[in-house]
Amino acid sequence: MTVLDRIPALKGHGRRRAVDKVAELRRDLTLALSQMHAAGDELALVKQDRDDARAKQAEAEEIVVQQQATIDELRLENDELRTQLAACQAAEMNANRVTVPPMQRDTSAVEDQATEPIDVRPLREAAAAGLLGPVTDPGRIR
Repeated sequence: MTVLDRIPALKGHGRRRAVDKVAELRRDLTLALSQMHAAGDELALVKQDRDDARAKQAEAEEIVVQQQATIDELRLENDELRTQLAACQAAEMNANRVTVPPMQRDTSAVEDQATEPIDVRPLREAAAAGLLGPVTDPGRIR
């Protein structure tokens, strides 16, 4: 505290005294400096968090790469085992197959008569063979 602060009569009068303004600016500067230091501390914490996050991300990416390699290896092994299993199943099926003599269908009943194959020829060959008969209307084939 100065002498001027202890004796109010020496302070002077008026709204814009330089001494008061200087003291106000010093308080503002002190406040700004403390806020700047606090912001610097916060910035350092944010940078540390960012670096930690990047390290964890790199670690996670490495784990993903390792897991993908493991998945690829397991898929190859699975394909090989499936191939071996298919070969074993085919050999087992051939070894245990059931043989049945071919059947002869009884077609003596009228409702169970055997059918004959359908004659499928191009129209020109059918006409040449006489299967179409006389054609009076080209839109209608008998």
